[in-house]
Amino acid sequence: MADSISSTGTPPRVSIREDFLWDAQDAYLFDIDGTLLRSRDRIHFNSFSSSIHEVTGFEVSLTGVVLHGGTDTAILREAFERAGVPLEAWEPQLEAVLDVMRRTVEKRRTEMDLWVMPGVEETLAHLSHRKALLGLATGNLELIGWIKVEEVGLREWFRFGGFSDNFTVRADMIAYAASKAREIKGLDASVCVVGDTPRDIEAARANSLPVIAVATGHYSFDELASLKPDVCATSLKALMETTQSRLNLAYQGGVIA
Repeated sequence: MADSISSTGTPPRVSIREDFLWDAQDAYLFDIDGTLLRSRDRIHFNSFSSSIHEVTGFEVSLTGVVLHGGTDTAILREAFERAGVPLEAWEPQLEAVLDVMRRTVEKRRTEMDLWVMPGVEETLAHLSHRKALLGLATGNLELIGWIKVEEVGLREWFRFGGFSDNFTVRADMIAYAASKAREIKGLDASVCVVGDTPRDIEAARANSLPVIAVATGHYSFDELASLKPDVCATSLKALMETTQSRLNLAYQGGVIA
């Protein structure tokens, strides 16, 4: 385990299931927000309420809605329910609301203030070097998800994705993304989910997929570790440093890991 202190002042911690080779899977499904990157702006967040108002005229707030690990479509549904808007008053206009959200974020994409999480680029390069297929599995709408990874320079790593446009339930979106991965890599391909929330872990488990949980979002290492993911790390940087230490020891001992 690395000895350095992270940018948040927290000592890096990594827990890996003993029989799990985290970097030897055939394909990986990466969450975006909190896993690959974070945002200092509220462009995507504010697009929910503004798009709802533009299309339906309703004033709807996200107050009380659990955003972390949610899908954009599920967030909209919960927001309407909390506001007491009848289903028949908004559901026929859902696609129009989603379209306005997409256009709003696309129009303001250059104003987004995004930064990449520690160790992300090193991890993507490491897995790519090992011939793994890299994809996205995110609660973002597809256009918004691709905009975010493009704006931080990560688009080149990812060949496909699973998004929330057609999936309210995260586990269903993960199932779709995993099927896309196996279309490319083969029906027997091993697929691993990488995320930062309990919902990522739950969705992976619902699909019998291994999961790497990183505490770079809203949840702490201990909160994620209590759910027993196959890997739990304070960051992908900490995971990579642990892996590099393992490789160094293997080389020193005359064994190539």
